Order: sequence, then structure tokens, then C-alpha cells
Amino acid sequence: MAFTTRLLALIGVVMLISAAAPAPQASDWTRTVTQTASGSFVMGNPAAPVKLIEYLSYTCPHCAEFSAESAAVLRGRMVKSGKVSIELRNAVRDKLDLAAAALARCAGTQGFFATTDALFEHQRDWYPRGAQFIETNNARLGLYPESARLRAYADGAGLTAMMKARGLNDAAIDACLAPPALAPVLKMTREAWSTITGTPTFFVNGKIVANAHWHELQPVLEAAGA
Repeated sequence: MAFTTRLLALIGVVMLISAAAPAPQASDWTRTVTQTASGSFVMGNPAAPVKLIEYLSYTCPHCAEFSAESAAVLRGRMVKSGKVSIELRNAVRDKLDLAAAALARCAGTQGFFATTDALFEHQRDWYPRGAQFIETNNARLGLYPESARLRAYADGAGLTAMMKARGLNDAAIDACLAPPALAPVLKMTREAWSTITGTPTFFVNGKIVANAHWHELQPVLEAAGA
């Protein structure tokens, strides 16, 4: 009888501990980022049933608007849950865009998406500043080698200051703006503009959704199973 009483008491304690223990947390797939062989970056569950590809430009205001409008649901719910993966591909429109793209890629898999978010969040600051710098200094900058010219664009726009605040030093920034580092984004851009006509352009499981706002893309994703 005493043994049975002690056993029941022990079972009760175990049940109380189990009830108090927090439930296992579901995977947060926004923490999973990989880089493809072509150089694009993918966030989310590799086995996600809905695969979203976005062609973007860092100097595209519509892209910045989409980034802000979609974040809470697209990443915060759809990607996080594992139902959607999102692949970002560069479709560079101009030299300032190329500098921004090269620097975002310089952040690597752990920093690419956060850097992309920052570039879009502050686009209204660095983009006009960079455009004004280029207009004022265009004749002089035309004499520079390509990588030095891109560095000047990045400096003039305030992009290098942004990247230094994110942990990159001058040597790393220069390396990211050098021809070998630019090759993948230039190749991606050529392939992009042979397929699309504007940014942002989306593909949902291989089907194009061109120049859509978030409120237009969201139902397409949901219909696909997001």
C-alpha cells in the first residue's frame, strides 16, 4: 500500500512537471537561408509546397513598397510556417543598383535578407543621395575603373557606411565590388531581363505574376497552398 501511494505521488509529480514544461517550438523557417548555384538566395523550407521567386531591383520604389507591405504575412507567417520559400534574384537596372546588389550579396547567407530589408527601408535616403552624387560627379567618375567607380557610387550614396555599420570593413567592401564578385549578379541580371519586363516580377511555382502589388500576390500564394 505504501509503495502504491509513493508510486501514485511520483506519477503525479511527473504529470505536473510535464504540464508546466513549455511545448516544443515549431521550426522557424525564416532562419533557413541558402544560396543557389546561380548565386540567388533562398529563405525557407527547401520542401515548401509553394515556391516564390522574386526578381528585384534595389532602386525600384515598387520593390521597396512590396518589401514593407508583404513582410508580416509573407515572411512572418507563410515562410515561417514552412509553406512558402522565397528566392530573391537580382535584376539590376543601373550602376547604383549594381553597387547595392553587390554589397547585399557581400553579407552572405546569414546577412543577405536583413541587408536587403535595410536597403529597401532606407531607399528614400540613399537612392536620391546617390543619384545626386552621380549627377554632380559624372564626368570625373567616368575616368575611374569600374570597381573604383562603383565604390565611389556606394560612398556617395552612403551605402558603404550602412555596410560598415553591419560589420564589413573597407577591404571586404572593395572585394565585393571587384569584377570577380560582380560576375554572378551581372549574369543573373542578363538572364532576368531576358525573362521579365519590370520589377518586381514574381513566379509562383513556375507561373509568372508580373508587377503585382502584395494585395494581388497574396491571394495567388494562398490559392497555391500558402
